[in-house]
Amino acid sequence: MSKRRKSRETAPKTKVRDIFVARPFEGLADEPEWVALRELVPAASAPLTLKPEIAAEYGDRPVTLSTVLPMAWPAMSRRDGQVFIGLQRHVQSGDVSRDLAVAILAALATEPGGTVAVPSLPGEGLRLQDILADGPLDVTMHEGFEYWLDAEQMQDATVTASLERANASIYPTVRLAAAKAAYWCRVAADKSHVRWVLGEPEDKALDALARLSAAGDLLLGEGTKFAGMFRAHGLLVPVWDVPGEPEGTEFEGPLADFAKRYQDILAVDEPLDAAARRAKQGLIGRQLTLR
Repeated sequence: MSKRRKSRETAPKTKVRDIFVARPFEGLADEPEWVALRELVPAASAPLTLKPEIAAEYGDRPVTLSTVLPMAWPAMSRRDGQVFIGLQRHVQSGDVSRDLAVAILAALATEPGGTVAVPSLPGEGLRLQDILADGPLDVTMHEGFEYWLDAEQMQDATVTASLERANASIYPTVRLAAAKAAYWCRVAADKSHVRWVLGEPEDKALDALARLSAAGDLLLGEGTKFAGMFRAHGLLVPVWDVPGEPEGTEFEGPLADFAKRYQDILAVDEPLDAAARRAKQGLIGRQLTLR
């Protein structure tokens, strides 16, 4: 073995630095919706628009955001030229926005039908905010994952078997119109949840919820229960237990009423009183953090 080759093989590899970003979707017009699709929704999609300079460099192929892809792939380059990006994936760095941007660009650089290779730690570089022409997400809810596949793939028995297994994991979910990034889902025959990703900074949202709790205004009506909160990507996600029998649209009115109370209380700038401080501690104790 030559000294030059030996030197190359024994030289230490450059370590990719991981960077943690607490609010990876901050700055996007629909930040709460990105968080909801990432953490709460089983099957949904939305078209994405590339910035003109990115489309000019990488090619202007259709790009679709998907809650999940087959086997939790980060991205897919279909034979028909369409690119799919998966929000819910197993391997990720500390900056989800950077992960998704790298996956999009890697898929655009992959020939249609080819396997997309995406690094687990992409390092510093372009993020979603740098490559997308930002705007509200046009979300489509799905009862199954057939939208993943083109006509040729639907003829493959192995692929369709995998699709059936994925479809079996979907729980009924309804996107609510009363508030942005709010979803009803059925988690059991006799129990459902309403989950709402709040768009305000975490501290401000928590204070508002604490004031509502102290005033006894935290519920969505009779038979409902405030179950607690998620902390997801820097935003708060309150969760209510609601009766299992009514469909999701039955909670549009109660959620609209709560959303108005919440918006009104956000305008209060005074320090929390003793009751609200106690309520705040109770809310914090029922809080679960999601990365």
